[in-house]
Amino acid sequence: MAQKPIPLPAEFEPKNFRVLLVDDDPFILILISAWLEDAGYQIKTCSNGIEAIQLLPEFRPHVVVTDLRMDGMDGITLLKEIQHYSSVMPVIMLSGSANISDAVRAAHQGVFEFLTKPVEPDALFKCIQSALAHVGTAEQDNEFAPAIIYQSAIMASLIKQAQRVAKTRSSVFVGGATGTGKELLARAIHRASPRANAVFMAINCGALSEQLLESELFGHEKGAFTGAVRKNLGLFQAAHGGTLFLDEVGDMPASLQVKLLRVLQEGKVRPVGAVDSVDVDVRIISATHRDLEASVKRGEFREDLFYRLNVIPLYMPSLSERREDIPLLIDHFLAEQGRQEGTEPVRFSPEALAYMVSMPWPGNVRQLQNVVEQCSVLSSSPLIPLSLVKHALRDTVYKFQTLVQARDEFDKTYLQRVLRMVGGNLKNAATVADCEPAHLNELLNKHHLNHQDFCKPEEDAAPEGEGIQLQ
Repeated sequence: MAQKPIPLPAEFEPKNFRVLLVDDDPFILILISAWLEDAGYQIKTCSNGIEAIQLLPEFRPHVVVTDLRMDGMDGITLLKEIQHYSSVMPVIMLSGSANISDAVRAAHQGVFEFLTKPVEPDALFKCIQSALAHVGTAEQDNEFAPAIIYQSAIMASLIKQAQRVAKTRSSVFVGGATGTGKELLARAIHRASPRANAVFMAINCGALSEQLLESELFGHEKGAFTGAVRKNLGLFQAAHGGTLFLDEVGDMPASLQVKLLRVLQEGKVRPVGAVDSVDVDVRIISATHRDLEASVKRGEFREDLFYRLNVIPLYMPSLSERREDIPLLIDHFLAEQGRQEGTEPVRFSPEALAYMVSMPWPGNVRQLQNVVEQCSVLSSSPLIPLSLVKHALRDTVYKFQTLVQARDEFDKTYLQRVLRMVGGNLKNAATVADCEPAHLNELLNKHHLNHQDFCKPEEDAAPEGEGIQLQ
C-alpha cells in the first residue's frame, strides 16, 4: 500500500478534501482510488469525461485527477469543460503515452500538473497537496452571505459569529482595512436579522462635509440653513425599524460624535432647525479602517461613543490573512466579467495564479478585483500570463514597507503559523513561541487574531455567543 503524505496542519488534513478521479482503465481507477482513500481523501471515480462533468456540481471536488487518453472525451477536452465550471479548480493530468506536444498543449490550456504513468504514489500525493495549498476547507454559507466569497477557515468563523450576532438587537462594530468588504458583512447581518423586512441605509462618514453629514444623518427643517429649500427627514428617521450602517465612523467630526451619542442614548433625533425630537428605532452597524481604541487614547474619538458602538466587535480580515480565498475570488470576478461583457471567461495560468496568491494585496479584495478586470480586458489570449499580472501590479509590488510595517507583518504571519500548528491551543502556542501567555495575548489582540479561528472543525459547535468578544 502507498505511503501516506507528510501530515499537514489540521485545515489541510486529507479528510477535508474531495478528489474526483477520471480514467477509462478500471485497474487504474481501483489502484489510485485505493491510495487516496487510504490516505484519507474523499474520492469519487468515473470512467469518462461526460460522467465527470455531471458529477462536478454534485460532488464539488477540490481537485480533479484525470487521464489524458480516454474514449469519447479526452483529458484536454475535459479540462476545458472543467474550466467552464471553475476557472481555478486544479486539474492534474496523467498519461502513459504522452509526448512533448501533449504536455505543451495541456500547459497552454492551464493544467496544474502533467504526470506520466506509471505514477508513483508519493509523487501523486505531493502534487495533490501542492494543488490543495491554494484551496480552503470551509464551505461558503450562500444563504447568509451570498455576496461574500470565501472558503477559508478564518472567514467561516467570522460568518458564524455574524450569524449569531444578526439575531440580536445589539450594535455591531466591524473593524478591518479598506477594501475588505465590511459593508457586505453589514448587509448580510441585516438580511439575517429580525429587521430584514425593513430598510438598510448606509452612509460614509468620511466622504461628506460636517454640515452635509449632520443633515444627512439627523435631517433638517426647511430654511434651517442656506440651501435648505425643503425638509429632509435624515437617515435615522428614514431607517426607522431597520438598520443604519455608519461606514468610516472614525472620521466623524467631534461635534457630530456628541449628537450621535445622544441619539443612541435617548432613541430620539432632533433635525437641524427643529424644536421637537422624534422617536427612532434603528440598529447601528458601524465600521472603520482606523484603530478606534488608539483614536480614543489620542482624544480624537469619544470614549463613551466608542463603547456604545463597540458592543459586539467583529473583524474583517485582510486578503493576506485569507489567501485560500484568492483563487475563489478570482474565479468569481472572471465569471462576472465574462457575464458583463458577454464573452467567454478567460483564465490565469498556474504561474500567474500562484503569483497572485503570494502577493500582499494592500488594497485587499477591491484591489484584486481591479487587477482581475484589467488583466481579463488586456489579455490577448484565453490564458492570462504571469507577465501581464506583474504589469498590472507594478504600482504595488515595489511599494517598500516601513520597518514597523515589516515587523508587524512578520509578527502576524508568525503568530498565524504557530496557531495553525497547535490547532488554536494558547498554552501550546506560548510554548512554541517561547513567550509568556500574557504577552502572547497582547500580541494576538494587537493583530486582531482570535485563537478560536484556528481550532479544529470539531470546535465549531461552540455554545451560543462563544467567539464573540463583548466589551
